[in-house]
Amino acid sequence: MASAEDMTQFHSDEYIEFLRLITPDNQHEHMRQLKRFNVAEDCPVFDGLFNFTQIYTGGSVGGAVRLNHKVSDTVVNWAGGLHHAKKSEASGFCYVNDIVLAILELLKVHSRILYLDIDIHHGDGVEEAFYTTDRVMTVSFHKFGEYFPGTGHLQDIGQHRGKYYSVNVPLKDGIDDEAYEYLFKPIMNKVMEMYQPEAIVFQSGADSLSGDRLGCFNLSIRGHAECLKFMQSFDIPLLVLGGGGYTIRNVARCWVYETGCLLKRELDEILPPNDYSEYFGPTNTLHITPSNMENQNTRDYLDGIRNRLLENLTKIPFRPSVPYHQVPQDSYKLNDIAEDEDPDVAGGGIFMEEKRVDHNAELQANDFESSQGVNKAQEQMFRPQKLETRRDSGNAGEELNKSKMEVNFSKTDSMYPNVEHDAT
Repeated sequence: MASAEDMTQFHSDEYIEFLRLITPDNQHEHMRQLKRFNVAEDCPVFDGLFNFTQIYTGGSVGGAVRLNHKVSDTVVNWAGGLHHAKKSEASGFCYVNDIVLAILELLKVHSRILYLDIDIHHGDGVEEAFYTTDRVMTVSFHKFGEYFPGTGHLQDIGQHRGKYYSVNVPLKDGIDDEAYEYLFKPIMNKVMEMYQPEAIVFQSGADSLSGDRLGCFNLSIRGHAECLKFMQSFDIPLLVLGGGGYTIRNVARCWVYETGCLLKRELDEILPPNDYSEYFGPTNTLHITPSNMENQNTRDYLDGIRNRLLENLTKIPFRPSVPYHQVPQDSYKLNDIAEDEDPDVAGGGIFMEEKRVDHNAELQANDFESSQGVNKAQEQMFRPQKLETRRDSGNAGEELNKSKMEVNFSKTDSMYPNVEHDAT
């Protein structure tokens, strides 16, 4: 589990201490702090709150450590992906931003990290944290206009060294698989071509599915999973996280199917009988049928977004890099997390070799200006391209330069040296 000290690598000391101490019994004594830290309404206090944040944050940061040490090439933490939390503020059901903390861990070893968010809500907390750096590119596909959190305009592209490294894809109600793919694949292929990240953090929020209680998109589970499969095809380290989703039976369906996709396993369409079968009725099938809702994303609207973003992506330097550095210490010791390996896989993995025991336990409206035409060759990007993974600058994982860090998270100043940008 993540400690309070781990969390303060991004969050403020005061905020984390407040989360550690607040309970339903004493919250009436801390009304000013509740308001200050936005812990109310959609972020209520409940029993075990801090322990909850420790668990899901530890899963994400621990996954990043495994990727850094090449113990795994893909790590999944469906409990993570809480993308709205700010440095000193809870927001949108999110208390601690495990995504930012996991990315900071990955930056110790990797020069460039791609953060991709397909939750229906804009990934504002992550974008804000890395808005002024080129070390992290954030890409968010989301509903925009009169919708929480109200950020993620097409023209929000980053600032200073981070200019053009924030990519926002604002969408309207009713987008379906075909329209989503029409944007997703060419944009992400261009991102991979120009940015060439060394690791990907993928937030797979399931509230973009058809029929979600709080959502207004019309994606099928297969259409949602196609995004994950496409990014996996680039064959670079991948941290997959959960996120939103408010029709719970469909969230479970989606993430089970996507786990199967990551493992390249075909799953039966009929769900096997289990103690929770009644929750999946009346069909008891794995996949859902999208509705007949109107897709308000016209082809002209999609073309305008796609052309503008492809044009912006041509303005970033090819594969920005950083100089050599001293790698900071891991947040967790690898041996501490190795014991959590699934004992059902390959005899428990290399870390369980000395602990093998026999047991019988059962595993329980257009927002953009007219863009100039984009070269047709640049738009033929539907086939994933294998990327070079050779690092220009060796083990490039020093922290973002100090001036950028002061804007978003002061705690990391002592962890990483102040470096100059070295674009190649």
